[in-house]
Amino acid sequence: MIHFVGAGPGAVDLITVRGMELIKKADLIIYAGSLVNPALLEYAPKDTEIYSSATMTLEEVSEVMISADKAGKEVVRLHTGEPSLYGAVREQMEILDEQGIDYDSCPGVSACFGAAADMNIEYTLPGISQTLVITRLEGKTPVPEKEKMRELAGHGASMAVYLSSGMTEKLSEELIAGGYKADTPAAIVYKATWDDEKIVTGTVGDLHEMAQKENIDRMAVVLVGDAVVHKNFDRSKLYDPSFSTKYRKAEK
Repeated sequence: MIHFVGAGPGAVDLITVRGMELIKKADLIIYAGSLVNPALLEYAPKDTEIYSSATMTLEEVSEVMISADKAGKEVVRLHTGEPSLYGAVREQMEILDEQGIDYDSCPGVSACFGAAADMNIEYTLPGISQTLVITRLEGKTPVPEKEKMRELAGHGASMAVYLSSGMTEKLSEELIAGGYKADTPAAIVYKATWDDEKIVTGTVGDLHEMAQKENIDRMAVVLVGDAVVHKNFDRSKLYDPSFSTKYRKAEK
């Protein structure tokens, strides 16, 4: 059986219990060596075979998984964060489908949520934003025309931008061109929840200067929007005494 497991944002105790248990039972693990915290491998039995996919192609990864499965081994394909976001998992699953091999998925905590926790951010503050846009700047991987950064920026929603910390000058330009003001709060969170995490706060207009000053060009998520500084937001109706719910009548 092949198990696609989300490793979480970095901290070893932010993997799910299910994911940890799958690692504990694994006969073979292929992990994203350039991104996943190697300390997570300490959950595995001492005789588990370990491969880093950082130096492997899709075909090589697939060959190892298929051979192990045919040998009756439990396989964990360990991806960073939440595999459904920029995890390149579906292409692996397609190959397994062709071979008639069973697999399942275990979700993980994505970097934008690890970053939010460490900064005590609520992305969906009443009166500020009720939407979180998770996206990336176009690079080697193209972005559909309707999902270009300046198009999404027009919504003014809270935004978590992945895979773009090496292009902060262009990112800043596109965000401002799309509608964010230059003084809109922003943060660059490098290696969210890792021991060497670095959080840099500033504004959309300062993104490039922030990244250069701290020498950040990879493994970071950029957070954009007024929710980053959590000021001047409205109180939630959920706990408002003047608001009735199914479980509570409004106070007069």
